[in-house]
This record gives sequence, C-alpha cells and structure tokens, in this order.
Amino acid sequence: MTCKPFHALALTVLMTSSALVVAANDGQARVNGLLSADPAYRQTWSEVVKKEERLPDWVINLSGSSEQMNAVTEDGDGYLVGPLCETQDTCINKRLIVAFSLDKKEAYGMLVEVPAGLPADKSPTRHADYRFLGKPDEGMQGLLREQLKKDPNWY
Repeated sequence: MTCKPFHALALTVLMTSSALVVAANDGQARVNGLLSADPAYRQTWSEVVKKEERLPDWVINLSGSSEQMNAVTEDGDGYLVGPLCETQDTCINKRLIVAFSLDKKEAYGMLVEVPAGLPADKSPTRHADYRFLGKPDEGMQGLLREQLKKDPNWY
C-alpha cells in the first residue's frame, strides 16, 4: 500500500518538471528542437538535406544554438522561420536560417558562412557565402535574407 503515495509523489514531480520545461521554453518553437518535436519536421528536413553534399552535422541535425522562431507569410503561405548557429560564439561565422511551411511539408534553408577572423571593421554581408537548401524560389530566398537582416549584428 505504500506504493500509492510514492506514485502520487512521482506524478507530481513529473508534472512539475514538465511545467518548468514549458515555462523555460516559453512555449515557443526553436530550430534546434524541431526534429525531436515532431516526426513530420524530421521527415521534411531529411528530404532537404539528403540531396545536398558536404553539409556540417549541425545543419543536418539542426543542432546548435537557436532563438525562437516566428510565423511569417510568403506569397500567401505561412511559414515558421528562425535562426540556428553552430554555437553561440561562432554565430557571426556560421549560421543557418530555416523556414518550414506550417503544414510541415516544405522546408528551406540558407546557410551563411563568413570567414573566421574577419576584422570588425569589415562587413560580414560583403564577405559571406550564401548556400540555399531545398531549392527556394526568389520570394523564399528574399524571406530568408530578410530574416538574416533582422540580426542587429549583421550589417
């Protein structure tokens, strides 16, 4: 009979820790949590990256440092868009902007790489290499570029 109080205590601990995780995440989607959050995201992203060559693991796995994603509209369609960096410290040099359609059937990315050691007085915009993933049309490419421009450290 002592199992019931233990089960109640365990259930309380589980519920409290789950509430803390949701509170810490503010209920917002982040790129680095998408693939584990829903198999549909994982399936769609794997279709995008399987056609690409020589992508870093953090891009393939959408792992690294990220901020919350935002809902945006492009050509009448809704997308969840957000940034992902290899690490917080290397974000100016290696970042990915990702867009998933709200139905999770389409995904696009823009991998942005800036040479390491670029002097602070040099604009990263002028020295960056841009690689688009998922064959985005011109409108989607523009949306991904606009998301990058929202970073106050990008000039």
